[in-house]
Amino acid sequence: MAQYDVVIIGGGPAGYNGAIRAGQLGLSVAVVEKRETLGGTCLNVGCMPSKALLHASEMFELANKDFATLGIEVTPTLNLPQMMKQKAESVTALTKGIEFLFKKNKADWIKGMGRIAGPGKVEVTGPDGSVTVLETKNIVIATGSEPSGLPGVVVDNKRIVDSTGALSLPEVPGSLIVIGAGIIGLELGSVWRRLGAQVTVVEFLDRITPGMDAETAKSFQRSLTKQGMAFKLGSKVTGAKASKTGVTLTVEPVAGGEIETLTADYVLLAIGRRPYTDGLGLETVGVVPDKRGFIETDHFKTSAPGVWAIGDAIHGPMLAHKAEEDSVAVIELIAGKYAHVDYNLVPSVVYTYPEVAWVGKTEEQLKEAGVAYKAGKFPVTANSRAKINHETEGFAKVLADATTDEILGVHIIGPQAGEMIGEYCVAMAFRAASEDIARTVHPHPTRSEAGRQAAMGVEGWTMQA
Repeated sequence: MAQYDVVIIGGGPAGYNGAIRAGQLGLSVAVVEKRETLGGTCLNVGCMPSKALLHASEMFELANKDFATLGIEVTPTLNLPQMMKQKAESVTALTKGIEFLFKKNKADWIKGMGRIAGPGKVEVTGPDGSVTVLETKNIVIATGSEPSGLPGVVVDNKRIVDSTGALSLPEVPGSLIVIGAGIIGLELGSVWRRLGAQVTVVEFLDRITPGMDAETAKSFQRSLTKQGMAFKLGSKVTGAKASKTGVTLTVEPVAGGEIETLTADYVLLAIGRRPYTDGLGLETVGVVPDKRGFIETDHFKTSAPGVWAIGDAIHGPMLAHKAEEDSVAVIELIAGKYAHVDYNLVPSVVYTYPEVAWVGKTEEQLKEAGVAYKAGKFPVTANSRAKINHETEGFAKVLADATTDEILGVHIIGPQAGEMIGEYCVAMAFRAASEDIARTVHPHPTRSEAGRQAAMGVEGWTMQA
């Protein structure tokens, strides 16, 4: 019976980063992973393949619509099998890279389905059906999440697909209906729209991207609509019937009204994700998830001694980079160090065009909490680098405490917003004031200057707009 300091169930961003950190700190560690490859949903069927398709589809659309303006005359032809092939090759390279890091840091990968078999024990059922038991001082649950279902909509990953199925459609749909106007649905909807599909998004709420700053969300929706994406907000899907050639949806207004029938070649169900915590043997150590499947923790400790939980299995943003930070923190706590993750400083990014990124509080949250704040805003159209690159859509907005000037939230829509937000994550970690950014020299011409100009705007001295 193998014995370890730490056994982690799940080999996604939470699991594999935790294993690497454990190895660095000299702990004996094993990761139990049911997939044939490490990396979890993120690397295999989530973040990485979707970004590969987003990048490729953006290049295709630029070649079709924008290259001529730059003096580049081309007539692109879509080769979908090659686009899928390069996506798969990129994913393979990343997962192989994790295997290398495991060897480098002396972390073991135990292939199979893991479940807790009592205090200090993890039972692993291998691909061949054989069962082994690992003994450990600490069990870390890092099992991630899976797509949420919707009554009346049965995912077959043929005509009605989830996010995994949407990454590997065999053809460009003539029409695609996306159920859910969250990040995943809008990203994957953008991929297929760029490649030629007519995309309609059906959303239960009366707005897109819940959790995003409302002004930013409105601007984002306008941009996507201008690109050709259609929206049916305040609408609920009550049923879906798939055939060999398409799908028929029944949709009705949330506020009440006539039932509508929509048809499409394919339907993508993307209404969110739920923790993957069923069948883990939690009952053997007395851990009971809440009704949504989340495991309650106190600094990653569950109610059972020696059992920890991180990533999508616990409350907080369901994002790969949050899971990674959880993993580092939990391993350092196990090693006797101090560790903490501030979920208010976890950034969010939508990798569409334009990109949207934010960190900290929205205006709505500050108003609800009664916090007095000042806002500085700068249009991307006035940014020199964006102007010469013909990327002038969007804005940067900085929210700061009205008295102390501490930065409370930042919201950016525009080119490379996901890269630009990192500056503000660091600034907010050091509790910087907007003036700190405003008076810091930024290289010219760069997109990052938009963020600086927005910070200047908090005190009313924006110079370039």
